[in-house]
Amino acid sequence: MGLTEEQIDSVIDAHTETVDGLKGQIEALRADADKAKGLQKELDDLKGGEDWKAKHDALKKEFDDFKADTHAKETEAAKREAVRKAAKEAGLSEAGIAKAVKYTDLSQVELDKDGGVKNAEKLTAAIKGEWGDYVTTNKTKGANVANPPASGKNTRTKDEILAIKDTAERQQAIAENHELFGF
Repeated sequence: MGLTEEQIDSVIDAHTETVDGLKGQIEALRADADKAKGLQKELDDLKGGEDWKAKHDALKKEFDDFKADTHAKETEAAKREAVRKAAKEAGLSEAGIAKAVKYTDLSQVELDKDGGVKNAEKLTAAIKGEWGDYVTTNKTKGANVANPPASGKNTRTKDEILAIKDTAERQQAIAENHELFGF
């Protein structure tokens, strides 16, 4: 080929450098392959272990049941308050309101968007019909102004009091009507 010793040595050196570099890459790839085997084993263990989908579905069902239960309780409380309001409007006493709320079939009560009762008049009429014994009537009677109560005080004028001859009686009348004498 006609190469000199120097040229042959430089080709061999270049070839040695290339081979050494490739050996380093091979070692790095083998280490990565060992790591990949460990990761694959971990993945297989996870797949073979707990079923995450079943666990997720169970938690989701539990949460949905909780939400439905909470919503049902809130709706029932709103219906009870609506029945309480209707019973109060019907004029029931406190005892009647308590019994009407306790014994009313809440499944028959429908609420509108604002939390009020649909057909409130119908519910009020039904409560009046069912619990009519508990309807109270409050009548306020004023005082009898035709015959005002006596004040118990004998009203006399200053001159009448001074005209009393008996000293003890006059002094008693002055004491009872002291405002006429300025004290």
